Amino acid sequence: MPSNLRLYVRLPNWVGDVCMSLPSLYALQATGLPLTICARPWARDLLAGVVPAGAPAGVAPAGVAGAGVAHAHDFVPMRGAFRADRAALRQQLRDSGARGRDCRGLSLPDSLSSAAVLRLAGIPTAGYRDDGRSLLLRWPIDKPKPPLHAVQSWYHLTRTALTSWELPAGAEQPAPELGLTPTAEQVTAADAALAAVGLTDDGGAPDSVAPGGAASDSVIRGANIRPFVLIAPTATGLHRGRIKVWPHFDALTRKLQAQGIEVVMCPPPAEVDEARRNAPTARLLPALGLGAFAALTTRAALVVCNDSGVSHVAAAAGARQITLFGVTNRERTGPWSRTAICLGSDQHWPAVSDVEPVVKTCLESSGQSARFTD
Repeated sequence: MPSNLRLYVRLPNWVGDVCMSLPSLYALQATGLPLTICARPWARDLLAGVVPAGAPAGVAPAGVAGAGVAHAHDFVPMRGAFRADRAALRQQLRDSGARGRDCRGLSLPDSLSSAAVLRLAGIPTAGYRDDGRSLLLRWPIDKPKPPLHAVQSWYHLTRTALTSWELPAGAEQPAPELGLTPTAEQVTAADAALAAVGLTDDGGAPDSVAPGGAASDSVIRGANIRPFVLIAPTATGLHRGRIKVWPHFDALTRKLQAQGIEVVMCPPPAEVDEARRNAPTARLLPALGLGAFAALTTRAALVVCNDSGVSHVAAAAGARQITLFGVTNRERTGPWSRTAICLGSDQHWPAVSDVEPVVKTCLESSGQSARFTD
């Protein structure tokens, strides 16, 4: 095993999938080896609080595999253009002085292109056998049967690869929490968005934290935030030709508002029009980056969302949430959280009459219900 070994990981292309790959990322960090993350450009902001790119001595968050382990790593943006992505990765190899034989790559996505980018950049790579790509993999790994939850599946792949490389593989199972911690700047951005629509009271500025650092619990609870329910009435794309958005966000929003409950939404710019159509009376917040949005979910009394990226961001940040299913399988892609409530199934959406009482119970059990009418 080379003494100057470097690790490269290709993360998935979807926001929720990146969140579900966090235990795999922590396992790679825990080796103590230099790590290069290859992912969509937006992942840099999402991961800033747990794996600050370019930091010479970051530490994996407490309570997860790799806690307290120092690491150094880089970030190479993958934009989906094969030649450009390969060139960017080759440039990083040159800049770092790394040689292919001293590197180990891990491709979490099943796609041919994700394995090809690593392999054709000269990095011997491990990944699942799929999409006819075994010839591109130095370490092709069989998928577990029966299929696991996505978190467990990627974690199994990561541990198998680490074992093949004679590196410490960590705990047998992923931690029950994903451990996504926003930075202080991201928490401040979330609070500013709430202040812009009148949902903060005077004197509620967050505690100060060193720039670039992860926000502490005191910061996340520090601002004097008026209680609100955060909804996410959009979802990107279709699932096997079926719409992934719960069709009753408008009805639920109006019922909650009639009870004095503030309902807020914060879609990305490309989804604002859809959000307004699906919940026209909800209060619209200015768009936020993914890290700040993660902080926003922790400010909410409750998050109500589809099985989408929002569900996984909320789960990763430890927010209180209800996730609604109608076309996807909760056993495979549900939020990785001990406290998340899942309603519906891959065969039918829950009715408003199923969701509204659960929302009220969640608010009452958290002590937030009375604050809406204070």
